[in-house]
Amino acid sequence: MKLILLSIAVITAFTSCNTTIGLGRDMRILGENMEKSAEQQYSGGSADTSGAPVY
Repeated sequence: MKLILLSIAVITAFTSCNTTIGLGRDMRILGENMEKSAEQQYSGGSADTSGAPVY
């Protein structure tokens, strides 16, 4: 019974479009920042400086 209630709570929490979109944006920004940090640390490779968003 607890598993069912927990599942319903999780599904309800993540069904909101704004919540899901916001989570996706946060993860994308986190990934971009990690890439920039790695590029700065190793000073190598080709950096994308176009400024265009990457999906």
